[in-house]
Amino acid sequence: MSKYIQAIRGMHDILPERIAIWHRIEEAAREVLAGYGYSEIRTPLVEVTELFKRSIGEVTDIVEKEMYSFADRHGDSLSLRPEGTASCVRAAIEHGLLVQPQRLWYQGPMFRYERPQRGRYRQFHQIGVEAFGLAGPDIDVEVILLTARLWRRLGLDSFRLEINTLGDSAERQVYRERLVDYLQARADRLDADSQRRLSTNPLRILDSKHPETQRLLVDAPSLMDVLGEETRAHFERLRAGLDAAGIDYQINPRLVRGLDYYNRTVFEWITEDLGAQGTVCAGGRYDGLVEQLGGRPTPAVGFAMGLERLVEILEQSGFAPERRLDAYLVAVGERAEAAAPALAERLRDALPRLRLQSNCGGGSFKSQFKKADKSGARFALILGDEELERGVIGVKDLRGESGQRELRHEDVAAFLTEML
Repeated sequence: MSKYIQAIRGMHDILPERIAIWHRIEEAAREVLAGYGYSEIRTPLVEVTELFKRSIGEVTDIVEKEMYSFADRHGDSLSLRPEGTASCVRAAIEHGLLVQPQRLWYQGPMFRYERPQRGRYRQFHQIGVEAFGLAGPDIDVEVILLTARLWRRLGLDSFRLEINTLGDSAERQVYRERLVDYLQARADRLDADSQRRLSTNPLRILDSKHPETQRLLVDAPSLMDVLGEETRAHFERLRAGLDAAGIDYQINPRLVRGLDYYNRTVFEWITEDLGAQGTVCAGGRYDGLVEQLGGRPTPAVGFAMGLERLVEILEQSGFAPERRLDAYLVAVGERAEAAAPALAERLRDALPRLRLQSNCGGGSFKSQFKKADKSGARFALILGDEELERGVIGVKDLRGESGQRELRHEDVAAFLTEML
């Protein structure tokens, strides 16, 4: 017997019994996004590696350690996408979408070679939003309000919002120098990862979870001290917009995000229900990225949310998927079995949203009835040779709410419409 093949570590199948909760999130997101006028875009899973090096940054953990990269037959370096923003920007530039403001969204799998753990996988799924061509804080407010509305639509109320501003590139450079001076004088007290970042990406040290490094950062220089008047005004208008909308938030001066392209507004929605991997949605402004990737200077803001983490939170909340089937058609007898497919099609024609499964493979009345009950359907539709001769069909409520009856074929659709 051949050895069976398993899925790659950190990459998981989504089985039928869990798919309903994925559909719930995806459908809610699609409805909310449509309500704000966002259009869906779909991009390839594979891009040239240079796209991510130029956008994410060559000295980030993602590019240095986590990307799935390979050379194709022509020797070109390609990568599975580790995040969605760079691909969306590339597509918008390539297809000339940025001649006017755009509100776009996407969903799909991303890939990073990380150590698999709860809430973090090597293939993971995101829904992302990108808004281009709008420079004011009003669009920053909008994308945050959009996420808050989605949480309400899903019945999730355990998230907290953290916000910060990273300033513009010149302000960050001044702050970077001050932070490096402060930390270099105390480098022997930094954890190994922060020591490495000190010369490559020092702002990421602010996000360190190492206890001793966190204690050092208490007295570190503050980015707020180097922000100019324009950046401060942008942040204050963001806060005023959130206040006016009744959105609670915390200002976290250590919130920096892990990608090099962010500037000004950054934010995260965080939960305590997932342990260490508590960020369920994060984003911010990236006003320089379009130009960095070859387009005209274009302000932009966006976010991405992790679907696996949202699925786990909904499962913890006791989410109960709706019934998978409305009816199961039992057909016993040679003539009944022959007539059953046409009857099922007529019902589907009359009720386009009807979820009806027909028994296939024959079997006794008893065995088919067991299948009907196990399917979770509300009703069993029973067709035997005798019922076919009389032009009726038996209808039994498998959940015990309305008993059993016989109906003429032409009356079944009306009955199901009323009951469902």
